[in-house]
Formats: sequence, structure tokens, C-alpha cells
Amino acid sequence: MGQLVGCIQGIATACKALEFPVVSGNVSLYNEHFGRPIHPTPVVGVVGVLDDAELAVPAGFRGEGDVVLLAGGEPVEVVTSMASGFKMTAQQLEHAITPKTKWVLLNSPSNPSGAAYTRAELKALTDVLVKHPHVHVMTDDMYEHLVYDDFKFTTPAQVEPSLYPRTLTINGCSKAYCMTGWRIGYAGGPEPLIKAMATVQSQSTSNPTAVSQWAAVEALNGPQGFIAEHNKIFKERRDLVVSMLNQANGIKCPTPEGAFYVYPSCAGTMGKTASTGKKLATDEDFVTELLEAEGVAVVQGTAFGLGPAFRISYATKTEDLEEACRRIQRFCGNLK
Repeated sequence: MGQLVGCIQGIATACKALEFPVVSGNVSLYNEHFGRPIHPTPVVGVVGVLDDAELAVPAGFRGEGDVVLLAGGEPVEVVTSMASGFKMTAQQLEHAITPKTKWVLLNSPSNPSGAAYTRAELKALTDVLVKHPHVHVMTDDMYEHLVYDDFKFTTPAQVEPSLYPRTLTINGCSKAYCMTGWRIGYAGGPEPLIKAMATVQSQSTSNPTAVSQWAAVEALNGPQGFIAEHNKIFKERRDLVVSMLNQANGIKCPTPEGAFYVYPSCAGTMGKTASTGKKLATDEDFVTELLEAEGVAVVQGTAFGLGPAFRISYATKTEDLEEACRRIQRFCGNLK
């Protein structure tokens, strides 16, 4: 009979699965590219005291910023824009780092914009981080497999191996493996840090359920061909949504490199009046009036710290996306 009792560090088979070469990025990269073992642990959620430390966060990571506040730290948002591809530049990172900075958090491909850093763009950031040995790097690679148009995913410790001792790479099964409800995440990093995380987690959420860990073993060790098949469909949906949104009056939608979100600007609709007589002053006005008029629900950009914009997930039926975009076009066309 298989093991049914979990532990904070994860069942042995699950930990071994994280080192399996089939995992193309994050955790297994430590083994394949650096030739040294890692200390993976399934992590559901960890909160620690940061003693008024700072954490540099590109705008859009509003949830992570709240966690930093909860832990007693200070999130320092680095504001990105559509013009920069929603990516933090090396100059912005350098400016954001202070003697109090403890962590820099990166997410590529990202939620909500779908933006992903190229190897060259990451190298520019890691060149800055090399000069600041007191700063650790937390890289959220959850969407690493969801990239399109021949984009090549890379992670910071892969680009700059000297950052290995101060990098925490996190990932999970929720996105590429369609296992959102199983709540399995994992982290690869320096052994003392992983042990400290396990200590905190043991007194908070305890271990991930053993059933979910065994499901993760099957996902990581099983056939991987479905990922490419899914990505082909995601790319078609992305291209459809981007094209249709760019045909809507007042909407400008960039083409993201990865994930399954688009993050269009609705700045061109600000100041216009909806059929209810409401004058649109914010992206919250936009999404509220869109919902009332057309029954289409999207998330306002201010929820992510950057607007006026809104987020759409294209991880749903193509027919539903097409209908939703038609309604958005109609709504924008009816604005006065």
C-alpha cells in the first residue's frame, strides 16, 4: 500500500519527482545545469517575519505585496507599463534596491499581463543583483511551460549561476498540469531556507495532503505531450482575443509571451459615457458598466495596481471568448 501520511517536506516519492529530468525548468534546472542536489519541499503557503525589510515587486503582484505587509515587511512596487512590455528594467531595479532590501520577486510569465522576460532581459536584471549580495531572489515560475511563438523560458539562477545560493525558485502543478484544486506548490532553494520554511509551515498550514502529492508525482513523471497540445490551443485563443480586442473602440491590447491572460488598456474609453449615463472615470467604472450592459465579467486593472486596464483569462472555451469579445466590441462601440 502506498504511503498515505504526509510530512511537511513532502513524501519521498514526490520530492524525487521534482528532481526528475522531465521537469524542464525551475527545480530540475538546479540538478541539470549546476550538477548539485537541491532540497525541494512542497509548499502551500509560508509567512515569516521580515523585520521591516523591503521587497521589490514589479507592479501587478498585489497579492504578494499584501503578504509582505502581513509579515511585517514593506513592498516596494516597481511600476511597469505597456510601453516596457510590463517588464521591469535593470535601471528600475537598481533604483528600487536599498540597504534594507531583502528580496526581489520576479514572475515570468506573469499574472496579470502574460509578459515574460527573455534571457537577455533577465541577464540585465541578474547583472544588477550580482552587485547587491544582500538581496535574495524569489522567482515565481508557475507559468514556465505556458509560452508561445518559440519563446524560450529561462529562470534567473540558470542565467546567472552565481545567484544560486540566494535564489528561491517556486513552482507548482496548478497551471501547466491543470491541477488548480489540488493545491500543490514546491520550492527549490538553499537548504537552510527550505528548513526554515518547513518549520514555519509546520505550525501554520502543516503538510499538503498526501493524495495531492501522489497526484503531483503522476503529473511530473507522466506523459508531457499534452502540454504542447494545450499550448497550441492557448496560442490560438490568445491570438483571437488580442485581434478582437484591438478592433474595439478605445481598447489597445498587446500580445503576451506566455501564461493565459491578456491585459488590455481601456484608457481610450475614459471620459466616455455608457448607455446608463455613467461617465467612465476609472477602469472599475469600465468593468462595472460592461458587466451591466453585456454580461461580460473581467477584472479591473486597479486590482493589480496598474490601470486603466482590465484582465481577461483565455483559459476557457474558444466560442465563449469569441462571444465575450463581440460583446466588448459592442459595448465600446456604444460609448458616447
